[in-house]
This record gives sequence, structure tokens and C-alpha cells, in this order.
Amino acid sequence: MGTSVQITPLCGVYNENPLSYLVSIDNFNFLIDCGWNDHFDTSLLQPLSRVASKIDAVLLSHSDTLHLGALPYAMKQLGISAPVYSTEPVYRLGLLTMYDQYLSRKAVSEFELFTLDDIDSAFQSITRLTYSQNHHLSGKGEGIVIAPHVAGHLLGGTIWKITKDGEDVLYAVDFNHRKERHLNGTVLESFVRPAVLITDAYNALTNQPPRQQRDKEFLEKTILKTLEAGGNVLLPVDTAGRVLEIVLILEQFWAQRLLSYPIFFLTYVSSSTIDYVKSFLEWMSDSIAKSFETSRDNAFLLKHLTLLINKSELDNAPTGPKIVLASMASLEAGFSHDIFVEWAADPKNLVLFTERGQFGTLARMLQADPPPKAVKVTMSRRVPLVGDELVAYEEEQKRLKKEEELKASLIKEEESKATIGPDSNMNDPMIIDAKSIHAPVDAAGSRGTGYRDILIDGFVPPSTSVAPMFPFYDNTSEWDDFGEVINPDDYVIKDDDMDHSAMRVGGDIDGKLDEGSAGLILDTKPSKVVSSELTVQVKCALIYMDYEGRSDGRSIKSILAHVAPLKLVLVHGSAESTEHLKQHCLKNVCPHVYAPQIEETIDVTSDLCAYKVQLSENMMSNVLFKKLGDYEIAWVDTEVGKTETDVLSLLPESTAPPPHKSVLVGDLKMADFKQFLSSKGVQVEFAGGALRCGEYVTLRKVGNISQKGGGSGTQQIIIEGPLCEDYYKIREYLYSQFYLL
Repeated sequence: MGTSVQITPLCGVYNENPLSYLVSIDNFNFLIDCGWNDHFDTSLLQPLSRVASKIDAVLLSHSDTLHLGALPYAMKQLGISAPVYSTEPVYRLGLLTMYDQYLSRKAVSEFELFTLDDIDSAFQSITRLTYSQNHHLSGKGEGIVIAPHVAGHLLGGTIWKITKDGEDVLYAVDFNHRKERHLNGTVLESFVRPAVLITDAYNALTNQPPRQQRDKEFLEKTILKTLEAGGNVLLPVDTAGRVLEIVLILEQFWAQRLLSYPIFFLTYVSSSTIDYVKSFLEWMSDSIAKSFETSRDNAFLLKHLTLLINKSELDNAPTGPKIVLASMASLEAGFSHDIFVEWAADPKNLVLFTERGQFGTLARMLQADPPPKAVKVTMSRRVPLVGDELVAYEEEQKRLKKEEELKASLIKEEESKATIGPDSNMNDPMIIDAKSIHAPVDAAGSRGTGYRDILIDGFVPPSTSVAPMFPFYDNTSEWDDFGEVINPDDYVIKDDDMDHSAMRVGGDIDGKLDEGSAGLILDTKPSKVVSSELTVQVKCALIYMDYEGRSDGRSIKSILAHVAPLKLVLVHGSAESTEHLKQHCLKNVCPHVYAPQIEETIDVTSDLCAYKVQLSENMMSNVLFKKLGDYEIAWVDTEVGKTETDVLSLLPESTAPPPHKSVLVGDLKMADFKQFLSSKGVQVEFAGGALRCGEYVTLRKVGNISQKGGGSGTQQIIIEGPLCEDYYKIREYLYSQFYLL
């Protein structure tokens, strides 16, 4: 049998819920993505909680909440302790996304699902990989190789390739084949005939207009028109994902048109986000990297955009038309929620959505029906405690503090007893029994680790003592020939810890602080949340334009037909789009298409058989290798046998092998061959899809172009012409482009 592969969706199938899937390869369990929604609905994590103890590794594909939002909660509350893998941008920007989520919730509610420390702890366990880096797992995962590849949706976004025994399992959700301002397109099309492909049906029923038409509509007919009419524009955006593309679009358009309308980017971590992004140029599009190499021009040195981390800064901005990019995109919390409530009643204003709102959120509700209409919203704010509430709070804190101190003292006393041990000589007059003395807790001062010095008023030494003294304990540390044995970790300052502590208070890559974020995090003043229900009359314009950065339905179908997986698994998409793509793929892509339900385990083990064999020394001594790029290849005639230890081995044939037909190894591109012939002085040109060489000889490539997988099918190069000197010369040149076995 081939490599065993089972897939179990934990969330995000036949709907638009967060993404989370269990993929088992030879009993090694991968959790691919660990998403949550902006409601932070714990019921969505019930399937994950049932398998959390079995997870051996976690793979993260994108830096937004839908792909990694549940990671801090899952590691703290559900007990996931497996290593986590992602790219550097997913790690950095995902951390900022979770900070922004926490701070947005904490500002308006008693949010307790996870803390900033939980976020730090979860992200410290992430191993960062670069694109196309093969990472070999060890231990239980021995023989499995994982590698991230470009997805094209978000900065650092990943298509995961998992390989075992030569079979590939691809996880490719939210990919984008289009090249954008800050990202290259996906490399999914470079993979052909994987054993299993897991992909989404989210955009299977959508079609996108050409980029130039969409940008013109977005900038000139929508945003600029609103500003010129005296209105404000609110763009609810994510923290550090698709907002980067929107920022570049606005920045370039403002520079071209010399516009002066202010643009504000408002999140709790906006300055940290842009500072980190400035250092990720190698993860971005070729044009951005090339521009930096030639002119040292960093695309994210923003000249027309102002970074804000506090709404009071926006309130103090000059009056007049403005653009505000504010988190969260769902309008469920964050600055975008408050700004929407303020601006919704003015018909001159515009709320411009660049992505579909999550199901059940305020953004989705607004996108469903055009204005005017009325919506109910909850307005919450945190206010300091005063009067009787403050007194009651302080008394409660004092009580809790005393309980903690008492508990800590009891623990230390128990540790002291355990350290002294039962073998202590209680008859020794020099030893004072701590158990017989009932001193108040406040009279005890801790000194050392696990010990208490006891001060006794009116100390009277026993009559039998010669030189009484206060209790003294010997140092029980270990010593060797070189001195006291120490733990080096106690003296190491971990860079990651310093980095996380800086980032947790809004630190950027140089260690600077976002003062507003730091103030919110470090503010320990007693406070409470006050909420009220409001009915908002929505009279402003509401427009949705697709800047999600995902391939549309037509492109998805074309890419899947080219990749032509042996087995296809569809996840994440509405029931309608999932069924539509499933039926299309059954007819045009492959006969094995699956769309499992939540917690339904499907077996997609390959029908191919793989065997491990040993190459015997006798056979290898007679093999002639030829260099092929970075590899060496050879034709082998052999027979399979077994060694003394019952291991399959390739042995030389007992009889002389029959001759075999010559094999030409390589892939010829006609355009490259045309240039090669021109360099040899042969007059050559393309005509009617064929290569005319000289006067008489023609070369053409033929093959089954309709075969699934496109260019992966068997193709032949036909050389036509009379048997003349040119014919043999060109044939010789043609053979020189291949390796002959």
C-alpha cells in the first residue's frame, strides 16, 4: 500500500467558518490552520478539543484570524503542545493580528478567553521556514518532509507541501494566481499530479473584472467622488493582511494625482505593522524587490498615509473629507465599529468594504441590503471606577492579596520542611524547631529559596546550649572539580523573550513603543465596561468591492485542471459553491473528489505501492552515471532479491540483459532551441507553430495536449525534411539538447 492519508475537517466545510483540518499521514497528525472568527465562538472549537491531545504538528498558512485566531486559546485551554510551523511574515503579522484582536476586545468587554501572555507563549513555539525550504521531521514524523510555497493571498501566505515516500499532499487554500502590487502570484500551477490536493471552494461561483477596470472604479468613481463631494470614507480592514495592498493602491494613486486628502491607518498596532512590513521586501513581488535593489526605494515608506494607534488622535485631526482604514473588517469590534456608528447617519459618507464580512457579523448584515436602513448596535466603553465601586474593588483586591500571601507562605513552609527532612537531629540544642513556633505570617520575611528566618521576641537559649544561634541552613548546591554546578539557562537573556515583551507593548522592529498601545496594556487603573444599545440610522453609502486577493471561479477551475491531482478534497466554501466545484471537478479534473462534513474522516490513501529497496554494491559498480543538472542518472537493468536480513535489494541480473531502446532525457523548449540554432549559424524562424530550419528541415512538437496535467503528457519532437546534409546536422544539434541513456 502507499502512504496512508486520512483527512478530518474540524471546522470550515460547507460554510464560511474558520479553517481547521486534521491531516493524518501514516498516523502522524497535522493540524493545518487553527482559525477562529471575530465572534470568538468557543462552540466552533469543540471538534478541535476532542483531538487536541493527538496533534503532532501545527501548520499555519496565513496570518489572519480565520487561519490562526484560535492558536493561543488552543495551546492554553485545549492542551495543544505540538511544534508549530509558519513563514516569518505569518509569524510576525499573525502576532500583531492577535494583539490587535485582544486589545480591541479588552477595550470594550471583560475578554478572558486568552491574554497577551497566552499569545506570546503560543507564538514562541513557532518554527519559521522560508519558501521552498524542505524541513525534515524527526521522531514520530521520521521520513515526512514539509515545505511552504507561495500562495499569493497574504504576505507570507503558504501552500503547504507534505511529502512522504515520494507522494505529495498539497494544502492550498486562499491562493491567488494574479500578481499584485506587493505580492507575486501563487506557484500552485508548478505542481503536477500530486497524490492529494486539499483546496477551498470559497470563490468557485465568483468572477472578477480586469484589474485596471476594478482599480479605476475603486479609486476614481468611488473614493475620489465621495471625497470631492465633502464626505468621509471608512474602509473596515484587517490588521496586517489585505490592508497592505489597499495601502499601496492609495499611496500610488495619491502620488500620481497629487491629492491632499488625508489618509489614516488606525489600529492598535499600525506603526508596528508597517515597521515590520518594511523589512519583509524579500517576501514581496519582484517589482518591489527590484525597485529596492536599484534605487533603495522601500515601497512602504509611506508619504501620504498617517499611522494612528488611538481614536483620540483621529478625533483631533483637522475637519474635512478624509479616508480612514480601521480594524476590524467585520465591524464587530475595534475602531471601525465606533467610526461607523459616528459616520453612518451622514448621506455624504461612504463605508467601502474590500472583503466579504464574516457570516453573522455587522459587516455582512450591511452588505446584504442597501441603505437606508436601521441597525441595532452595542456601544461599549471602559470607564474608571469611582466612589463605592472603587472602595469595594480595593477591598476585594486587598483580600485577594492577603490570600495569595498566606498561600505563598504556606507553600514555602512546606518546602522548608521537605528540605530539612525528617532525619534532622531534633535533640540538637542548636536547632530550633520551626513547627513549635506559631509566628504570624506578617512577621516572616522570605530569604533564599524555600526557607524562612524566624525572629522570636525575647529569645532565650536552652540551658544545654553552648553557643546558640538563629537557624542556619547549609548551601546544598552541587560542586565538581571546576566549582559550583550552575544552570546556564538562568544566565541567558533570550532574544525572543525580549522581542515579544517589546512587541506586546506595541514595539516595532527597532524596539520603539507605540505609546497608546503601551498605555492601554500597562494601565492598571480599576475600571469597568459600560454598554448601551443604539439604533443607528444608516444613510451613508455602502459599497463592496472585491480586494480579497483570491483567484476567481474560472481561474480556480483552470488551475485545478492543470495540477490534475489524483485525489481532490474540497473544503471551506458555501454549500452551493462546494457542490458546484465538486461536480465540475468530477467531470473535468479527476474521478476522486471528496467534500467531507465536520469530523467526517475520509481515507485518501494512494492506490500506488511504494517499496524501499537497497542498492547492492555489485550492481552499483557496473552502473555508468551521466550528469543531469544537479543530479546524476543512469539506465539500470537489475532484478529484485533479498539480503540476509530480509531487506529488498537490487541485484545484477543473472543473465545478460537484452538491449534497450535509447532514451532521451530532458525537456526542450522550442524558443530556446531556436536561439541555439541561430548561434550555430542556422537560419531559423517560427511558421505555423513549427520551427523552419534552413530551407528544407522543419521541427514540430506534437502530443496529447488535451491530456490532464497539460504539458506533463508524453510529447514528441518530429523532424521533417529530405535526407540531406542540413537534416543530419540539425538532428545532431537536436540530440545534443538531451541526455542519451
